[in-house]
Amino acid sequence: MTLSPALAEALAAAVSGATGRPFRIARAAPVGGGCIHQSLALEGPDDARYFAKLNDARFAPAFAAEADGLLALAAAGMRVPRPVAQGECAGRAFLVLEFLALGEGSDAAHRELGRRLARQHASRGPHFGWARDNYLGLTPQANAPCASWVEFWQTRRLVPQLALARTNGHDGRLQVLGAQVVDAVPRLLTGHDAMPALLHGDLWSGNAAFLRNGTPVVFDPAVYYGDPEADLAMTELFGGFPESFYEGYREVRAITAGYRLRRILYNLYHVLNHLNLFGGGYLPQAERMMARLLEPGA
Repeated sequence: MTLSPALAEALAAAVSGATGRPFRIARAAPVGGGCIHQSLALEGPDDARYFAKLNDARFAPAFAAEADGLLALAAAGMRVPRPVAQGECAGRAFLVLEFLALGEGSDAAHRELGRRLARQHASRGPHFGWARDNYLGLTPQANAPCASWVEFWQTRRLVPQLALARTNGHDGRLQVLGAQVVDAVPRLLTGHDAMPALLHGDLWSGNAAFLRNGTPVVFDPAVYYGDPEADLAMTELFGGFPESFYEGYREVRAITAGYRLRRILYNLYHVLNHLNLFGGGYLPQAERMMARLLEPGA
């Protein structure tokens, strides 16, 4: 693909300034896999290579939040594409990351991903939430601190998604059931001792891959401090991970009783987000999940 001269110059200058080594873009090749941003492999004449995301300037805060999340995960020991530089030029925002050749993983590699996620969950915060708001896909994600996990899940996760769904025209039964689920959160989490662990926040199979040597890599985070089971639950959505991943996780960290029901509560947030991003095809699934949470004895 052809970059405008101004944008190519800004990208090269940003990389050069961040690395301390001169960099010139010899080729910018489209990279597939994303549905929100334009993705490119930036290749230099000396085999230097970087991965860049581009979008309108209004996406600059999302790129800043993504870089923040990647750095937090790296500090906790998770392999990520390291942020290199970010900026804006000519109405475009960009984020430049380390280029990694990624592919599918074996059962052993997935088992190691499970272990690493469990070890990441040992990184604890002072409260539930994060130092900044960020994004779940294109949806703003509120992370203002809460001392209570129940309050956080009600007010920072479910209520904003339900309000956005109402704005998007999803009223009626969804809102009635949604209000009841919000009220039921204290009961659904009774006896569960949630601790504020560092979460990836958007960990489905499309946001994890593997280096050629089997090292797991995660990306596109929506980090915050929350219940580790919220991360674990999402790994079971949208195709899920193989059983070896969960075997590896359990080698390091136990999964406590009651998780199967809490998994529905936590994944409701992501299904509501998909309803808001992609439309009514997710409405029946969201309503079924709500009904299950509201069953007598749940």
